[in-house]
Amino acid sequence: MPPMTLVEITYELQSPLTEQQLRHLGEFANTYGLRRFRLDESKKRLSFEYDASRLRETQVAHALGQARIAVARKVN
Repeated sequence: MPPMTLVEITYELQSPLTEQQLRHLGEFANTYGLRRFRLDESKKRLSFEYDASRLRETQVAHALGQARIAVARKVN
């Protein structure tokens, strides 16, 4: 089994997430191997930890678009 290359990326959200958006994120995680995501509602930030040997940052951004999650900017 090849080694994992864990990467964390954080986005600043334009608005709070809805329940439906959170469900979409859970589906993405189960399907594509996103290791975890963390929501900091007080700072309006959403962080993802993923295996960069399996996913690319563009795929994570695409998943946000599919879930209709508007981001203001990438924080890191």
